[in-house]
Amino acid sequence: MAEFGHLLEAGTVRVAIDSTFPLADARKAHERAARGHIQGKIVLTVV
Repeated sequence: MAEFGHLLEAGTVRVAIDSTFPLADARKAHERAARGHIQGKIVLTVV
């Protein structure tokens, strides 16, 4: 995990984020994924 962290910091590995939803909107996130045509990961945030 530490090595992966270094790769992220160095910009060697990039993560594309399509959209972000609060955990309470997980259903909306799932619906977004089901529609397809996403350009990256869908992230659920926990506050």
